[in-house]
Amino acid sequence: MAARDKGPSPRERLLAAADELFYDEGIHTVGIDRIIEKAGVAKGSLYYNFDGKDDLVREYLLGRHARMAARLEGAIATVDDPRAKVLAVFDELGDVLRDPGYRGCAFSRALAEAQPGSAEVEESASYRGWLHGLFGRLANALDVTDAPTLAERLLVVYDGARMGFQMDGDPRVAQTARALAEQLIDADVRASANR
Repeated sequence: MAARDKGPSPRERLLAAADELFYDEGIHTVGIDRIIEKAGVAKGSLYYNFDGKDDLVREYLLGRHARMAARLEGAIATVDDPRAKVLAVFDELGDVLRDPGYRGCAFSRALAEAQPGSAEVEESASYRGWLHGLFGRLANALDVTDAPTLAERLLVVYDGARMGFQMDGDPRVAQTARALAEQLIDADVRASANR
């Protein structure tokens, strides 16, 4: 007799409920009881799997970080040229912004309601560190005069596109960001060739 599929574990159901509710409504707006109800688990399941709401918030943000990192790294892996790798990040951002469920950056939303030293602050700092590292790695692969400065500029353009979308709701901002990234790269490559 074949083993029956048990479905998601209580931990997985709690994380899925937290991911949906925290992202849609805000971390501090959503109480533990709503998450437990949406997950369809007993209250004890929450405390068996997590140390409390802060631990659940941390896991929610770690999941968001992992998914975005996988998306961007996956997009980068599809091309070989260093310039195309940078532009692939902006192309993937365009896909993210066109997703009907996208409501803005989970980390900037979490930080907007965070207390100093909270899980939101710590995990957002970790995510930002990863983004800085990503753009640093991509800029270092280019033949440019000042890779650290280019990486900072590219990240500002990336951030601007995300915030522009969050404020205006127009996914075309990713195309503008991509064009600006191209200009920044090309100007730095030309400067490098002329030295």
